[in-house]
Amino acid sequence: MNISIIRTDSPQGLADAAALRDMLRKGELTAGGGALDVRAIVRDIIDDVENGGDRAAAAMTSRLDQASITPENMRVTEEEIRAAHQAADEEFLQLVRRVAENIREYQESILITDPPALKRGGRTLGVRYSPMARAGVYVPGGQAIYPSTVLMTIVPAQVAGVEQIVIVSPPTGGDLNPMLLALAGELGITEVYRLGGAVAAAALAVGTETITPVDKIVGPGNAFVAEAKRQLFGRVGIDSVAGPSEVLIVADDTAEAKYVAADMLAQAEHYPGSAILVTPSSELADAVLVELNAQLPVLERNEEALACLEAYSGIIITADLDEACRVADDFATEHLQIITVDDQASLDKIRNAGAVFLGSNTPVPLGDYYAGPSHVLPTGGTAKFSGPLSCNDFLTAASILSYDAESLHSDADDVIDFATREGLTAHANAVRIRTQSTSQDQ
Repeated sequence: MNISIIRTDSPQGLADAAALRDMLRKGELTAGGGALDVRAIVRDIIDDVENGGDRAAAAMTSRLDQASITPENMRVTEEEIRAAHQAADEEFLQLVRRVAENIREYQESILITDPPALKRGGRTLGVRYSPMARAGVYVPGGQAIYPSTVLMTIVPAQVAGVEQIVIVSPPTGGDLNPMLLALAGELGITEVYRLGGAVAAAALAVGTETITPVDKIVGPGNAFVAEAKRQLFGRVGIDSVAGPSEVLIVADDTAEAKYVAADMLAQAEHYPGSAILVTPSSELADAVLVELNAQLPVLERNEEALACLEAYSGIIITADLDEACRVADDFATEHLQIITVDDQASLDKIRNAGAVFLGSNTPVPLGDYYAGPSHVLPTGGTAKFSGPLSCNDFLTAASILSYDAESLHSDADDVIDFATREGLTAHANAVRIRTQSTSQDQ
């Protein structure tokens, strides 16, 4: 295995660590697109959907996904959803219910509610949080969907109070996976469309004869979906422009090498995925490398995992644990695992991460599938300014201001002064005209 071993005790090692970080930030391991001009292709698709509506969306989906989609069968009927739900494996549905309850309980615990208004004399100042009316959930994969992603996106929207939730998914190979329709039935979603890629994102954002535009699009996708969300942002809200999955593990010599190796392989099998170990222990680094070579051959996706370990991953050996924490903070990865002698003390030195997994008993798959926080997370260093998808991302905030006449009089001179200094005399007059008329009335 030719995984990068980087030592930060030399200028070249520091440069190599920075190059690995920058590769993640630039999305250079993003699958899909190849030599195609993704930006131009997506721009044309958006224009076609906007101008051609249902007919254009159905035609492009039929061509791209080898499916017979028409404006008439583009939307899945409620009968089809109900039949898929009734035919679903009951053990699977019971698992879905347990996971959904975990997600719901967590999301309800963090849901923002209106705080008490600030009272300042005759002034009432507050904020109102309201759920969005309509959200679109993109489910990638067609026949190979990830049911966990469906739960991690839809349940937070439901907790927020979004009344209309729409699912779009590519009918890869002819139609949607029955598991997706069963999940829709279980979650009470009745609006599902056989649309994928940039076509689906465009239809959700600009609308068609059949599809009412949504307020926000969430859910992961390939390079074309990511680019469509990027181009459509501003016309519609988005969760993020997500990149490949990534984990950075901060570990010292108290960590079990077999656990660390297993955690790295769990990310590498995403293909593309990145797994980085940062440790002050050369002994641990050597032991993890041995374990990677031992565990890799038994994995079903061993070729894909090996490719990601060699191309997009690495082991960074630092001078001490403090430096390891600084490296983790700088990388600001999607998943951060900490396995050290004092996990909380290590975390206190790290500001930036999408989701943090503390201790040897908290592998990332707990967050991927079961614990409760959404696994839709910031990638490519964007954890420095964004966070996990949550119920609060489906809320809009509006400031609420209310003044009585006395308070308006009290603040008027300052407001008029400020507006006048900025050359906005109409602003000043909107206040002055009220105070003058109040004075005359008195």
